Amino acid sequence: MDWSKGVLTGDSVQSFSKTLGQVRSIFQDQAAASRLPAELELYRVQLFAPVAEGTEGGLFWGSTTIHPGKVGDEYYMTKGHFHRLRNRGEYYATVHGEGALLLMDEQGATRYETMLPGSMHYIPGNTAHRVANTGSVPLVFAACWPSDAGHDYETIEREGFSARMLERNGKPVLVPRG
Repeated sequence: MDWSKGVLTGDSVQSFSKTLGQVRSIFQDQAAASRLPAELELYRVQLFAPVAEGTEGGLFWGSTTIHPGKVGDEYYMTKGHFHRLRNRGEYYATVHGEGALLLMDEQGATRYETMLPGSMHYIPGNTAHRVANTGSVPLVFAACWPSDAGHDYETIEREGFSARMLERNGKPVLVPRG
């Protein structure tokens, strides 16, 4: 891990990106989303998995870079997920940029934590999480989570988050879903 850049290196590192076309449905303003190119990369993820997924007691390490920008007045963000094994927690450490870590419990209560270089964030089990880049430069953060946690993207795709990170008067604001 190059901590100055938040980049993982090595033969075992997997990398993938998410384009607007792949996650368009997560944004509130679908008209604004349709005006942007589907191939626009919103974020890139690197993953180091030293054990097989599902291995109890193992840990995975990752790095995510979210580009700056907005769809309408909503900041570029990750898809968001619960863990398949709901009681599994996770850590995020911010390397570069500014953002918001959105945390939603299973009852739908959503709050956020500001992400700044050097900030560490604990994501408790039973909590959906998503990150939005609220700054003007790429937001880079590292993550560590149990290798048996899994990802439940489907619940978020179906139900969404109860609040969104929107720009209001030039500042990020958590706005309840209406």
